[in-house]
Amino acid sequence: MHVVIINGSPRVRKYSNTDKIIQSFVKGLEKTGATYDLYSLSSRKEWDAAREAFLTHDNILFALPLYVECVPSLMLEFLETLPTARKQPAKLSFILHGGFDEGHQLRLGERFLQSLPAQLGCTYNGCLVKGGSFTIRTSGAKMAERIVKPYVAMGRSFAEHGNFFTPEATKFTGPERYPWLVRVLASITIKLIVNKNFEKFAKQWGCTRPLNDKVY
Repeated sequence: MHVVIINGSPRVRKYSNTDKIIQSFVKGLEKTGATYDLYSLSSRKEWDAAREAFLTHDNILFALPLYVECVPSLMLEFLETLPTARKQPAKLSFILHGGFDEGHQLRLGERFLQSLPAQLGCTYNGCLVKGGSFTIRTSGAKMAERIVKPYVAMGRSFAEHGNFFTPEATKFTGPERYPWLVRVLASITIKLIVNKNFEKFAKQWGCTRPLNDKVY
């Protein structure tokens, strides 16, 4: 198996949680002898090569983060440059991740991705859905590795089964919705701890005004 992987995140690779997920995923691919090519849309210099690979290969995977229920605009811009006529049939798969832990937070994004393959002359090949990726960048190296490590097994499963329609892929999402008590405790934690951490990260990244500051 050879897979063309396109990173749809607008972040450059150094800061891309999606890239870290992909790097873990391809370790599983390689364990089965599968090969891959990787293109990052954050670098427009790679767009021509990514477009040509999309049109000439039969196994394509887009990996992307969900921003407030939206597919990144950069990826949508790239998709608009793709012709619907293909040089050969292709299967189109997706890795969709986001900051929220619960699976239902990503389902609208998944439904949109399910509609894309037909518009691009491809066959839908499944979507691997997983939340809880926000802290990959902000955690230490060990914690970040722990978050992305499960993707190794999913890379191997994808290579062995050829799609994301497996029970393993369904189970990988985790809880669709947390019990009410967990949600209450989470909201308290956000108010007491997470917001302070946001302020800390903002200062580290050069922000000088309050996070709740308003333009007008």
